Amino acid sequence: MGHHPARSVSPPGRVAGVTRADLDKQPHEVAEMFDGVAERYDLTNTVLSFGQDRGWRRATRAALGLRPGERVLDVGAGTGVSTEELGRSGAYAVGADLSTGMLRAGRAAGRTVPLVAGDALKLPFPDAAFDAVTISFALRNVVDTGAALRELGRVTRPGGRLVVCEFSHPTNAAFRTVYLSYLMRSLPSVARGVSSNPEAYVYLAESIRAWPDQAGLAARIAGAGPWSRVGWRNLTGGVVALHRATKI
Repeated sequence: MGHHPARSVSPPGRVAGVTRADLDKQPHEVAEMFDGVAERYDLTNTVLSFGQDRGWRRATRAALGLRPGERVLDVGAGTGVSTEELGRSGAYAVGADLSTGMLRAGRAAGRTVPLVAGDALKLPFPDAAFDAVTISFALRNVVDTGAALRELGRVTRPGGRLVVCEFSHPTNAAFRTVYLSYLMRSLPSVARGVSSNPEAYVYLAESIRAWPDQAGLAARIAGAGPWSRVGWRNLTGGVVALHRATKI
């Protein structure tokens, strides 16, 4: 269900070094969070999203409009399941993630796509190296959203594409009420049945609730530069939104 979670709860109110109240996301703490949930991460996400995660990955691939021979970078790739989906387009797909534990879990699962250790704020690639970049369920966990969006722009060629797949705000008010109730009450208890570290999903729920809505994220992307023609479309009634932009 995105890249979020944690290794252990230390004092009450903290998840593996991340303070739930202010969601202070330092890179080493985020890496620890993902190391701590890597073991059963993909299974947990599928269960918690009621299987919707597969469709979200397919929609992300379609939104990128990838063509055979193009190069695409998947930032916050986790175990590489999203990178593998991008590779089905015929493009050369590379995954990068801050958590070496997640990358190890991906390799152990037999992923054949290249997976490299990399921080979204300082990617280990030259300028304009990719035709397209994407980040799924990970932008929320970067300490500086604007800096990450600029760094994604740096490694994208002019005219290249960005797609951000991220949790958002359901558009129907009644559904949003039910959804937030599920996030804050049910999600942690469901996670206890499947996750290798269920306490981490309390952070997940709170980070989703604190994230800007569709228009708010579009404004952040446009404001960060070097992105133009920013737009979005909702998936699953706005539980998730795909934001698309073009490199200036």
